[in-house]
Amino acid sequence: MTVTLADVAARAGVSPATVSRVLSGNYPVAEATRARVLRAVDDLDYVVNGPASALAAANSDLVGILVNDIADPFFGIMAGAIQSEMGPAAPPAADAWGPGQAPGGPQGRAATGPAGPATAAEKLAVVCNTNGSPERELTYLTLLQRQRAAAVVLTGSAADGPEHTERLAAKVARLVAAGTRVVLCGRPPVPGALALTFDNRGGARRLTEHLLTLGHRRVGYIAGPAERTTTRHRLEGHLAALAAHGLPAQAPEAQPDEDPVAAAEPPPLVVHGAYDRASGYDAACELLRREPGITALVAANDTVALGACAALRDMGLSIPRDVSVTGFDDLPFSADAAPALSTVRLPLYEAGARAGRLALGREAPPPGGVAMIRAELMIRDSTAPPPAPGR
Repeated sequence: MTVTLADVAARAGVSPATVSRVLSGNYPVAEATRARVLRAVDDLDYVVNGPASALAAANSDLVGILVNDIADPFFGIMAGAIQSEMGPAAPPAADAWGPGQAPGGPQGRAATGPAGPATAAEKLAVVCNTNGSPERELTYLTLLQRQRAAAVVLTGSAADGPEHTERLAAKVARLVAAGTRVVLCGRPPVPGALALTFDNRGGARRLTEHLLTLGHRRVGYIAGPAERTTTRHRLEGHLAALAAHGLPAQAPEAQPDEDPVAAAEPPPLVVHGAYDRASGYDAACELLRREPGITALVAANDTVALGACAALRDMGLSIPRDVSVTGFDDLPFSADAAPALSTVRLPLYEAGARAGRLALGREAPPPGGVAMIRAELMIRDSTAPPPAPGR
């Protein structure tokens, strides 16, 4: 049975006129009402009108790029790289191809993809800033489906919860069924979408192993938001390194005058916060308050690490003489920090560009639709052996 505007209105608990205003986008509607209407549209798989239904499998020249925060260099670099692939794909000169060689050479890049010559046309990339909101992410996917987007690229970590994962998978399935390519860049795989995943666990493990090899044993960890997949994977890598060296999930050492009952289950040396400088500053202060004997801080990303470094300096501590500090991602400023930041390099631009080619069908999909992007340990001046006891 065909779903009508009245069905959507009844599901959302609003009038048909309100549904029309939300879908047209030409009238102001309260954000909560708008979200309720768009969720009803999703739940009922409502198509705006008959002609739109007939065109549902057709693709426009629009490519959506979803990011958590475009002001964050992590997302800005990937978004810029994806957009760089949106121009027309000019085939190489005929004499550049060897006998039996596919156009595009070793990267598998071709002038046209499975969707045919239309993939060679220039596309309009639209960046959608979700501010880390799972609901906003689904709303943008709904809007892009209504616009019959040629492709959608979702970047960065996903919300780490079964309800959102289920709703996201359903939305991806609808997009793919309508002819939209969906690519995940730096996110866990979702059925129906191509995925470029980052080796967050492996990179975090190698980073902590580097500190342990230097002799550090009291290591504080500044984690990102607890509800994000990237946060969980990086923390898992850190804890795996500690366990491999016979160190449990670390907690502050009990003090002689401490209540033994209260000390039975002390808080671990992990503090969660946002992926920003202020959180790094506050978390470093909290970790040093919990355990003054910390000799190394592992930060969730490079921006958080800069905040931690500022806090240590304000406490009169020297980096790395008193406390070593590490980051993650190897953002452009990391090598220019003072001292230069030891970190894990993720090839963000290369990953974004590859995601863009996959989105337009200009590169062959990886086996099984999933490829792991390796992380590289970058040792610089912010890490050193811990200070000698009593120093």
